[in-house]
Amino acid sequence: MLIDTHAHLNFNSFKKDWKEIVQKCLENNIWVINVGSNLANSQRAVEIADSSPYGIFAAIGLHPINLDTGLVKIKIDPQEGSYLEKEFDYEKYKKLAQCKRVVALGEAGFDYYWRPKTTKKKKIFKEKQKELLQKELTLAKKLNLPVIFHCRMAHRDLIEFLSKNPEVRPKKAVAHGFVGNLTELQKYLDFDFYIGFNGIIFKKIEDICFEENIKKTPLERILIETDCPYLAPPGFPEERNNPLGVKLVAERIAQIKNTNLEKVAEITTKNAKTLFKL
Repeated sequence: MLIDTHAHLNFNSFKKDWKEIVQKCLENNIWVINVGSNLANSQRAVEIADSSPYGIFAAIGLHPINLDTGLVKIKIDPQEGSYLEKEFDYEKYKKLAQCKRVVALGEAGFDYYWRPKTTKKKKIFKEKQKELLQKELTLAKKLNLPVIFHCRMAHRDLIEFLSKNPEVRPKKAVAHGFVGNLTELQKYLDFDFYIGFNGIIFKKIEDICFEENIKKTPLERILIETDCPYLAPPGFPEERNNPLGVKLVAERIAQIKNTNLEKVAEITTKNAKTLFKL
């Protein structure tokens, strides 16, 4: 058994065939957590989970890129079918989070990929993301939900935020799709977070060694994911990734860890069930 702990069958890319993919996943003993990036596709993730057999779950949240700060022009991905939100509607997300198949809040965090050019605007931009994260972590704590953290080009700031705000730092969380250095990795492990790895581990990124990150992370702290429809692993038969690709991620981790797929599957599945109370 495998669990794709971060998928997006709730995105437009799967609008026509998500039911067929869910069926294939369950036939192949793969469970899936579909993760929201705004209110609409968070609701969609819940709808998919509620209309599927057990094994399909949802996480709900406002991705930092989907926060309309008014300071930067963001290119919306047509695969996502996303839109921007002026603010985090606490009450609407709170109500949605109480649906029985919702297992986490996320994805939440910092993203500096699209950012203003001036120093003054950058400061305001970062503060708005901090305010959003504070609200989301407050809700997660109130509802006792684990958190799926998104962080791109911002690990230093996220680690600093979590260190300085222990009252909202979750006890249960995952650093999703981790792309960082060994020092940053150790900080998340020190927070007792899980570390999520997906198809990006097959890529070469300057100053990042995925093999070393995987070796450094205890198998008992690893979650596997696809982040589909993105990051299809080498050898996957389609350009559009889907949760079936999680097996290739697990196989690569087994290779790096010098173990077998069965052990990686067993332990990462146990990790996911523990974190998300599946």
